[in-house]
Amino acid sequence: MSTNPPDLRPDIAPRARLNDPVRDGQPTIGMVSLGCPKALVDSERILTRLRAEGYGISPDYAGADAVIVNTCGFLDSAKAESLSAIGEALTENGRVIVTGCLGAEPEYITGTHPRVLAVTGPHQYEKVLDAVHEAVPPSPDPFVDLLPASGVSLTPRHFSYLKISEGCNHKCKFCIIPDMRGRLASRPAHAIVREAEKLVENGVRELLVISQDTSAYGVDIRHAEERGHRAHITDLARDLGSLGAWVRLHYVYPYPHVRQLIPLMADGLVLPYLDIPFQHAHPDVLRRMARPAAAARTLDEIAAWRDICPDLALRSTFIVGYPGETEAEFQTLLDWLDEAQLDRVGCFQYENVEGARSNALPDHVPDEVKQDRWERFMEKAQGISEAKLAAKVGRTIDVIVDEVDDEAATCRTKADAPEIDGNLFIDEGLETLSPGDIVRVQVDEAGEYDLWGALSS
Repeated sequence: MSTNPPDLRPDIAPRARLNDPVRDGQPTIGMVSLGCPKALVDSERILTRLRAEGYGISPDYAGADAVIVNTCGFLDSAKAESLSAIGEALTENGRVIVTGCLGAEPEYITGTHPRVLAVTGPHQYEKVLDAVHEAVPPSPDPFVDLLPASGVSLTPRHFSYLKISEGCNHKCKFCIIPDMRGRLASRPAHAIVREAEKLVENGVRELLVISQDTSAYGVDIRHAEERGHRAHITDLARDLGSLGAWVRLHYVYPYPHVRQLIPLMADGLVLPYLDIPFQHAHPDVLRRMARPAAAARTLDEIAAWRDICPDLALRSTFIVGYPGETEAEFQTLLDWLDEAQLDRVGCFQYENVEGARSNALPDHVPDEVKQDRWERFMEKAQGISEAKLAAKVGRTIDVIVDEVDDEAATCRTKADAPEIDGNLFIDEGLETLSPGDIVRVQVDEAGEYDLWGALSS
């Protein structure tokens, strides 16, 4: 049992879980998946294709004939983490194929690790498969190697990420994701709904909708309607909500049409949870970021959402120490946070990223000032979180069980996404609980980020 740390990186995906049995003589591939949930979905797709071709999936380096490292290139620190993971895989296994966002810069990788077998960019599934075929030829057994109906999952059986689009049309100065993953490319709505149906049929109790810009879903295909499903986020949310699983929306930009989602949350069709990357609150900082600069109107919008759905939980991420950020601009952010009263908050200290336009901005903030502002920001956010959780003591709420051990059942409320938000712990009467159960709990204790409760009789 563990409690939620306050400095958890807000872009990270849950740890990949590999437990596929391997038959004697079966060629095996290991997978190291770094970065965000979108990358984890890419890893699942790669392994699903490999599994269909007769490859086994190894949970460790020693048991693998080769290892795929799916990299992250979001921040320079993430790039360093990716290079370190590649180096570890080379040391422990020696046969390494690199893919993912950092793969868009092959020279950056091969300059440090020239022994890698191949480097491919993000969502280049065919090239990854070609590299695997060359390194480890397939040897399928048609009587044994049958692909599970739900494909290969790297998350626990009861929740799954559902990627609805690739790429992004925004041009934020601090971000190079559009350069690596391209412009917005939405999946057909009917294909998403069919995938969701299969996941639910196979035991998934929670669908986590992800993309780079969920609000913009369908814009690039003119909200096309096909096979009875329209490619618009409101329609898609309604369709997914009809399947009987929890539906959680991530990476939602606060466009005006987002207000159409809130009644669906009030009615219980989708979870009352919005993950919105506000990034900052001062209009001048937002303009330097090349982001919408209407923070005051956003407060009005948040108030309107809460009027419709009082239980709405808002999560966001922010950047402190952005180039040119003054003490007064940072104080505006703290004051805005006081007014917004967001439920869950993550924070980055600004980092230069090779290729980002923000690198050329004047007046970069010293590291010690960034650290100080991060600490002050997190102290403010922690106080808000603590007060909001304290207000839940005495309430009876629904939770989903993630893990059960000898000490407690680790659960999440509707206000908590896996890994990035808090937990609710049940430490009595665990005997009947299993991962994926959705149960009623009376909250009897609150901390800074987590809750404790007892099963409701």
